[in-house]
Amino acid sequence: MERPGHAIAALALTAAFTAMPAAASNTCAAAETQLFTCNTTNGKQVLLCDAGDTLHYTFGKPGRPPEMQLKVRREEASTWQWEGIGRAISYSINVPNGNTVYDVFWSVDRMTDEHEVQAGVNVEVNGRHVATVRCNADSVEQAMEGVDLKPAS
Repeated sequence: MERPGHAIAALALTAAFTAMPAAASNTCAAAETQLFTCNTTNGKQVLLCDAGDTLHYTFGKPGRPPEMQLKVRREEASTWQWEGIGRAISYSINVPNGNTVYDVFWSVDRMTDEHEVQAGVNVEVNGRHVATVRCNADSVEQAMEGVDLKPAS
């Protein structure tokens, strides 16, 4: 026989956990295409997903509520695509949020034997670079090549 107090406590705990913000997911939703993900050098995760009409940018510690979640219309975002010239193969996607732009980038040095990968997020406020969040190279997954967005200016 269950005591009434136990049922009330269980119900209160269930309600409390239901109201908590969702933890950061390290994957895109089933209907989305993952454009970029990495673990940063300071233990956080960057995730950029293509949901068709919108792009979803998430930043934060894995398993915790995101520190930042942005949903931007596709026509607001832009991309820089490698043009086949130069030492580095590189791609980036700019995710705007008011006067701030999160430039998710990936590049590889094609002229070295190591093919060193550089990836992360450049943060610009009012057109001025204020920070770069770097990714651990071995954690980077990117599919930005050929993404259908307007060219970055």
